[in-house]
Amino acid sequence: MTPRTVTVRVPAKVNTQLSVGPARPDGFHDLANVFLAVALHDTVTVTLADDLRITCTGPDAAQVPLDRTNLAARAAELLAARHGIEPRVHIHIDKDIPVAGGMAGGSADAAGALLACDALWGTGASQSQLLDICAELGSDVPFSLVGGAALGTGRGERLTPLEVGGTFHWVFAVADGGLSTPAVYREFDRLTPDAPEPAAAPALLDALRTGDAKALAATLTNDLQAAALSLRPSLAETLAAGTAAGALAALVSGSGPTTAFLCADAEAAHQVAAALTASGTCRAARATTSPAPGATVLTD
Repeated sequence: MTPRTVTVRVPAKVNTQLSVGPARPDGFHDLANVFLAVALHDTVTVTLADDLRITCTGPDAAQVPLDRTNLAARAAELLAARHGIEPRVHIHIDKDIPVAGGMAGGSADAAGALLACDALWGTGASQSQLLDICAELGSDVPFSLVGGAALGTGRGERLTPLEVGGTFHWVFAVADGGLSTPAVYREFDRLTPDAPEPAAAPALLDALRTGDAKALAATLTNDLQAAALSLRPSLAETLAAGTAAGALAALVSGSGPTTAFLCADAEAAHQVAAALTASGTCRAARATTSPAPGATVLTD
């Protein structure tokens, strides 16, 4: 029997390395982007309907567009167009990933909606076909589909899976408001006019493979961090508060303004989260782990 509703859970991400090259003629940047999926999730439920519509609940839901500019709607439209059907679905997003926070929440929702619509409509698309649509939707969407750990090259959409040898413990500090990714890249271009070609760091890949948190902490990098701090100087206080509380390393997550703190173990993560919450330098702090699976259809 064809389902009338499909629900997909999809993870957030952290960039353990975000190496950014110079701007390309098309306006994008070549990247060496080492993605790690983390166990903070949005849940996307797609139901057959008379027309395409989107609803959203959860923290910061009011900031999520509910028209066809939403990447989840675009995902449904692209999949439907490829199979000659009308995208008549109600997409409901239960939001738990910070909005405009550098953790690929919108990309996660797009990947979730794509996988849910594929299951709902029985289109039978291969993962390769779904990844093609993901790449058309945005640079982070392919990784949201596959999860785990991967090196993203090109503008981040060309993925090479990476081995992870253990569980890493993280705290994410959520800032008030968001940061525009295009604005952060423009500031990066201003601050780094002669950016070198990006390349993945062998030491960081080794740290992931062996599951060595201290080695990973020593190799975490984000070329967009200086730009994010330039646009939002107060993030430096959040980074300092997490480090003072015992985090092994601290960095801006992606284009920010969420900040990420790698911790030695679950107890340390709990302590860092409590200290960040008490510090007044962020709106909320969330402890979680990585890696996490990619977009996954939930069954009853």
